[in-house]
Amino acid sequence: MSPFAKRTSDSVASLGEERLIAAIRRWLGSATPPAPHGIGDDCAVLPPSKRRQAITVDPVIYGRHFDDQVPPRAVGAKLLKRNLSDLAAMGAEPTAAVIALTLDPRVSIVWLETFYRGLAACARTYGVPIVGGDIAQADGVLAANLTLLGQATGPRMLLRTGAEIGDWIYVTGKLGGSIAGHHFSFKPRLAEGAWLAARAETLAMIDLSDGLAKDLRALTPKKAEPSIIAKFVPISQDAVRLAKKTGRTPLAHALSDGEDYELLFVVSQNANHFAFERAWHRRFKTPLSCLGHFVQLGHRAADTVELGKFHGYEHLR
Repeated sequence: MSPFAKRTSDSVASLGEERLIAAIRRWLGSATPPAPHGIGDDCAVLPPSKRRQAITVDPVIYGRHFDDQVPPRAVGAKLLKRNLSDLAAMGAEPTAAVIALTLDPRVSIVWLETFYRGLAACARTYGVPIVGGDIAQADGVLAANLTLLGQATGPRMLLRTGAEIGDWIYVTGKLGGSIAGHHFSFKPRLAEGAWLAARAETLAMIDLSDGLAKDLRALTPKKAEPSIIAKFVPISQDAVRLAKKTGRTPLAHALSDGEDYELLFVVSQNANHFAFERAWHRRFKTPLSCLGHFVQLGHRAADTVELGKFHGYEHLR
């Protein structure tokens, strides 16, 4: 569905800012609390937290993160879920969100309503109150930026740092081919992230948004490199199907495509990783794969993946 209306009477220009904000309140429904804890004041008032807090922000931009082929309801859900995936990577849970819209006046009211109803449904599913936001006009632009607040689910949040040479590298789910639909149909791994943050053997974590080949660099300790065994990389069927069209290997798609929104994390070399995996499978149905471990720089085995030959998504390149 195109987000742009053919007639001015069907566009946000026919409403103006004040009527549009009133409509957004209706579209969000119970996903937004009444003022002062939701839309209506210069700032929303949030209750104090005794836990460590986190904040993240991500956009969805027409022509970059979605197009006419993605239903507006799915676009709204994706906006929230890609932020929830960031919290999952920290072992955190959501507490509140605000959304900033940048709109061309031609944006369709029907498209925007469906977008907000998708956002609201997702917010109710994950218990996220939408407490405020902003609207700005920019010709030729349709973008939404969501800022998500969260808090730790336990005594610590996981960071990207903490791995050492010898530690094990794990990933959840299947990788690659996200453009076939996974990039908006994924489920953020909030429960899994909270569980991992509560496990002492989990040392570091990141969510896979730009592709494993790129994102793994953020977890790799100094003077080390990952030793990844190709057959252990969990490749999605979408990656296999896409490879038949592109001529690239399924492994290349699994390492480089991005928008997997799975968790990539490190488990201590001193842990009993067999016991760790058993505990995981008792708790979750989510697939879990051990890809390999970190080795001293220059000591990677010849039969392991040379990640330098692959690349993930990088902005402005």
